[in-house]
Amino acid sequence: MGNLPRDRVVPDYPFNCSGVDFCGPFMIRYKNQRKGILHKIYTCVFVCFVSKAIHIEIVSDLTSDAFIATLKRFFSRRGKCAKLYSDNGKTFVGTNKELKRFLKLIEDSDDNLAGFLYAEGIEWKHIPPRAPSFGGLWEALVKSIKYHLKRVVSGSNLTYEEFLTLCIQIEGILNSRPLCPLSSNLDDLNSLTPAHFLIGRSMTSVVEPNLIELKENALKKWQQITRLVQLIWNKWHRCYLSELQQRNKWQFKKQNVKVGDLVVLIEDNMPTFKWPLGRITEIYSGSDALIRVVKVKTQFGEYKRAISRVCLLPMPV
Repeated sequence: MGNLPRDRVVPDYPFNCSGVDFCGPFMIRYKNQRKGILHKIYTCVFVCFVSKAIHIEIVSDLTSDAFIATLKRFFSRRGKCAKLYSDNGKTFVGTNKELKRFLKLIEDSDDNLAGFLYAEGIEWKHIPPRAPSFGGLWEALVKSIKYHLKRVVSGSNLTYEEFLTLCIQIEGILNSRPLCPLSSNLDDLNSLTPAHFLIGRSMTSVVEPNLIELKENALKKWQQITRLVQLIWNKWHRCYLSELQQRNKWQFKKQNVKVGDLVVLIEDNMPTFKWPLGRITEIYSGSDALIRVVKVKTQFGEYKRAISRVCLLPMPV
C-alpha cells in the first residue's frame, strides 16, 4: 500500500484541496404532482482532503454547464479550491476544458486579469483511468451516501425541496462522524469531527421522537422525511463502526514493472478467448519509488493504467 498523498497530510483550509464525484441518479417529482413522469436528479459530493468533511450539491443533469454552476454554488458557500481531484468522467473533463478555454480567452484580452486568474486559479487533477482506488477518499463517502440513500428513498417519490432537505441532513450526519480523540485527557470524552473544521464545534441537531417503528402512511410529509433520515442514520452508523474495526494490511510487495515488459490488461466484459496484451512504454512512480501508474501500448493505442489493472507475464530466466 502506498503512502498518503502530500495533499492529505499537509494542514490546509477546509475544502482548499477537495475531491469530487457524482452519485445517482435519483427520481423526484414536482410539487403537487401526484402522477406522471418522474425526473432524474444527481448528487455531487465534494470531500475535503484534510478534514474529510463533505459538501453535497444537487445537480439536474451530467453536463459540463450544470457542473460549472455546481462549482459556483460550492465556491460561494465553502470558498474557492486551490486543487480539485476527480476521475476521468466526461463531465469533469469537459468542465476542465471549458475553464482552460475561458482562461485562454481572458489571457488574449487582458494580461492583468489573466495573471490574477492564474494566480488564483484552480489546479485540476484527474486520477488514472479505470483506477477508482486512487480516489478512495471520495469513493468511500459516495458509497456511504449512495448505498443507504437508494435503499431508503427508492419508491418515496420525493419533491426537490424534500430531497434537498434529506441530502443536507445526510451531509450533517457524515460531518458529525468521529475522527480521533480531541485530547489525551482520560476525562475528555469529546472527539474531533469534520464539523470542528467547518463551524468550530461538533454538529448537533434538534431532538426529535423516534419515528422508525411507525407506519409511513400514518405520518405527515415532513415527519416522513425525518423518518427517512433516522433510517439512514441507523444503517450508516452501524456500517461506519464496523469499518473502524477493520485491520487490513498488505504483507508483501509486488514486483516492480519496467519499460518493455509484456502485460495483460484487466478489462471488463471482454469476449471469450480475448486477452488484451500490451507493452509498457512509460512508468510513473510514487514518492516511495514504487510504480503506481504505467503507460501501455496496445494495438489500439496507448493508455494509462493503474498498476493494479495490469498483470505482468512471467519472464524467461
